[in-house]
Amino acid sequence: MSLSVLFLGGTGTISSWCARRAVDAGIALTVLNRGTTTSRPLPDGVEVLRGDARDAESVRAAIGDREFDVVVDFIAFLPEHVAADIELFRGRVGQFVFISSASAYQKPVGNLPITESTPLHNPFWQYSRDKIAGEDLLINAYRNDGFPITIIRPSHTYDDLRTPLLGGHADIDRMRAGKPVLVHGDGTSLWTLTHSSDFAVAFTGLLGDQRTIGESYTITSDQALTWDQVYRAIGAAAGVRDPELVHVSSETIARFVPSLGPGLVGDKAHSVVFDNSKVKAIVPHYVCRVPYAEGARRIVATYDADPSLASPNEALEQAYDTLINLGRTAP
Repeated sequence: MSLSVLFLGGTGTISSWCARRAVDAGIALTVLNRGTTTSRPLPDGVEVLRGDARDAESVRAAIGDREFDVVVDFIAFLPEHVAADIELFRGRVGQFVFISSASAYQKPVGNLPITESTPLHNPFWQYSRDKIAGEDLLINAYRNDGFPITIIRPSHTYDDLRTPLLGGHADIDRMRAGKPVLVHGDGTSLWTLTHSSDFAVAFTGLLGDQRTIGESYTITSDQALTWDQVYRAIGAAAGVRDPELVHVSSETIARFVPSLGPGLVGDKAHSVVFDNSKVKAIVPHYVCRVPYAEGARRIVATYDADPSLASPNEALEQAYDTLINLGRTAP
């Protein structure tokens, strides 16, 4: 009998590839979402339930009295979301999987590589602290009531629709036009990028495995690149051999563009290298098959096929130009 799995979400950057992989693996997959995202359609063979995962009554109405071998919440970002999940699925699920974040790991990082035993502490980013608070609720529910949890911490996971550059797809246009692009820091800190199709392999291998109950797992690529290498890979894919990269400190960028501050100072400004030994012990066939050079080619090809992926933001472009001028004139 196939594993019965419920995804809350299912059409996001990570969850869409996980849905494909689950169906390919013969899992009986049900997805509950609002049906508002069309850029990443669900594969054939998925049962679709309409409901708002953040409205407990909506979820109850959609699933009725059904039980599942596994429930995965891809869109729980606040501790109250997790608390509602525990209340909804207590006694009716064999494994509850929470998608946390590797940004929850200690910042600044005390030691590399980062493992599951690295402390969780991020004083810079509320998003990360909320994920930590959600983990705490789940751990208490497991210890006190036996609620069957598995915690997964992805780092920067992308697909063909997403680019990791500060300026997004607009930076591709800037490179092709011979314009400089903004890079945080000095471009030498290490970063790990994981294509969603690779993440999905390890993720699916954890579903329904009782050895994972009460445990946490990091799932990332083993490839670490400098940020300059990340930008140059996109440039190469876009046909630009040597794009002009202008470096400005993350703290300065945060002052000019406050919305970018937490994600930079609380995550991307720090070198991260991850040890995936724990997840590979459960899923020994997990190997990342999309190196970032290939991922960059896919991103550019997808953008060239659909230029509407770039969302013009004149105010942001002006802020970037100001920062680039500062970077060019800095001693």
